[in-house]
Amino acid sequence: MLKLRAAASPFAAIERERWRQLGGNGTTGLAYDELAGLSGLGEPVAVDEVSDVYVPLARLLAMRIEAARELSAKQGEFLGETLRVPYLIALGGSVAVGKSTAARLVVRLLSSLRPDWRVELVTTDGFLLPNATLIERDILARKGFPESYDRRALLRFVADLKSGIPELQVPQYSHLTYDVLDETQRVRSPDVLMLEGVNVLQRGSGRVYVSDFVDFALYLDAEEDDVRRWYLSRFLKLRSGAFQNPDSYFHRYAQLTDDEAVEVASGIWERTNRPNLLNNIQPTRPRADVILEKGADHFVSRVLLRRA
Repeated sequence: MLKLRAAASPFAAIERERWRQLGGNGTTGLAYDELAGLSGLGEPVAVDEVSDVYVPLARLLAMRIEAARELSAKQGEFLGETLRVPYLIALGGSVAVGKSTAARLVVRLLSSLRPDWRVELVTTDGFLLPNATLIERDILARKGFPESYDRRALLRFVADLKSGIPELQVPQYSHLTYDVLDETQRVRSPDVLMLEGVNVLQRGSGRVYVSDFVDFALYLDAEEDDVRRWYLSRFLKLRSGAFQNPDSYFHRYAQLTDDEAVEVASGIWERTNRPNLLNNIQPTRPRADVILEKGADHFVSRVLLRRA
């Protein structure tokens, strides 16, 4: 977790209690069973976490989206156009930091706050290159690094989305088989789209980047040691769960002892996830509009909001 000097920071640092107060009435409107269903493996969801952190965030986003829609409508009048352009939210952060749960919560809460909006979620996993291609290029061990994605396809998707194309197809990814599927997700004229993935705020060597099309950027942050611990814990849970499935890409790890599993997971972290975090993901943190800082308990303790 990078520390920004308070005196020189473009962000306002807001402690959790103050953030909760800014959100007004923190009622989630979500039942506990639904909250549990939104939680990813090893990514805890607590009612207080949702009401204190994610309800205020959803309200801030709704305010920003409404302002953007009003400006877009006025510009449309000026141009004589009626084109509706989706509002694009990006959410980045490390593996195992809780991005999938955070993305689902924001989408669900925005849909609840504005039932007339079509709010959709897309993950960048589907834009990973197929395993066969990664093996051919000898970069399978670098899955998740920028070069492991079909960056042209991802860029084309966000460009088409922001161009107002009414229906788009997004490739799907299986965490069971650890590979891209032949199936696609249909995205039809959303008012708001959440794009979640480790690479959404990264820049590369080209002239145009995915982040150029993003209207609001979120970054989920935590200390490296905590993220590593969460990753190892998740690996152990998967060993006893999904890895038991014979169709799982990682089925070979199903019979490992605890010590063996920790050794394997630690090796994966050191070879792949840690270098990707330090060299590619963490440097995108300052590009965010909101940074959610997590404590060792996996819950958000502080919010950094970019000053307008």
